[in-house]
Amino acid sequence: MSTTVWILTVALIVGLLLFDYFFHVRKAHIPTLKEAAVWSSIYVGIAILFGVVVWIFGGQQMGVEYFAGYLTEKALSVDNLFVFLLVIASFKVPRADQQKVLLFGIVFSLIARTAFIFIGAAALERFAVLFYIFGLFLIWTAGRLITDDSDDDADNIAVRVAKKVIPSTDHYDGDRLFTVENGKRVMTPMLLVMVAIGGTDIMFAFDSIPAIFGITQDVFIVFTAVTFSLLGLRQLYFLLDGLLDRLVFLSYGLSVILAFIGVKLIIHALHENNLPFINGGEHVDVWEIPTELSLAVIVLVIVIVVVTSLYTPVGQRKTRQNSVLKHAKEVLHDEGDEEAAHTHEKLMREAHEKLHEGEETEEIRTYMDHVAYRMKYGENPKEAEA
Repeated sequence: MSTTVWILTVALIVGLLLFDYFFHVRKAHIPTLKEAAVWSSIYVGIAILFGVVVWIFGGQQMGVEYFAGYLTEKALSVDNLFVFLLVIASFKVPRADQQKVLLFGIVFSLIARTAFIFIGAAALERFAVLFYIFGLFLIWTAGRLITDDSDDDADNIAVRVAKKVIPSTDHYDGDRLFTVENGKRVMTPMLLVMVAIGGTDIMFAFDSIPAIFGITQDVFIVFTAVTFSLLGLRQLYFLLDGLLDRLVFLSYGLSVILAFIGVKLIIHALHENNLPFINGGEHVDVWEIPTELSLAVIVLVIVIVVVTSLYTPVGQRKTRQNSVLKHAKEVLHDEGDEEAAHTHEKLMREAHEKLHEGEETEEIRTYMDHVAYRMKYGENPKEAEA
């Protein structure tokens, strides 16, 4: 792709980010559902329009690669939102200030992913063995998505390092990153939550970038598909805030997509093989999965995830169960904040009443016992902290 096209594309992206900051984020406010829906639609429309332009001027192959990459990265970015929700809830970020945290997360994602893209492209060009490594890594990640049921820890390594290096406070001072407490300049939780999001997002990049390189090795397509999937993520957060918990089969869908792309990468690696212990260093004559088929599989999986999560009896049952567990965990997390604990305890009870006969699991009963202890004695039982 020509230098002029790169400059115009980067200018468009920077312009959209600046517009988002000055017209939506700079002044703290809570976006309405209508505002989030409108602007989320606008950003999706811009991404689609950009893809159409790529298709017209770059040809069908580039167009299909862009849309397949965009859909894959968009699906993975929705998974990112789960982590953003967890981190923001863990640090109790005021809702009016959440937009600034999210925009920082998006900008950091763009910077981190851009670095990974150019490093990855250069490495793939020199070391074809990386196609095997990326493919196996994606298949391993796919398995981890459906077997690892643990929550991400918001107080990650990056946060612990930041706390050791710079004095911090537990109190917010508007949206300031630093404040003065007892005559000393200290970090506010606003900066810590940004560090937490940045740290977790780097881990997501390890899944995201190999996935799209499994679809295309065109650096321009990789960069634009990743970038446009992240733009509008802030609006999508507020739009899907309540819906995310209902996409109970999302991890399974993402697992299928990542495993499929992992297999595609390994097949491509065999086709381009130069490893001496595989077929004597010669390429293996295997059928390569066309990008059009990849796009069809990705779309089909996303549709199946949404339909099965929202409209099947199993999906609705898991949604009801997850709602109870979500609010129970919030109560246990709200140690020291009695008002928040009582609010989530009430929501947990309401969600529990909506369970149908036979839907109360041993896990739900255990969490409700922990909540009862917490509400009675004002502290979590030791087994809940383990």
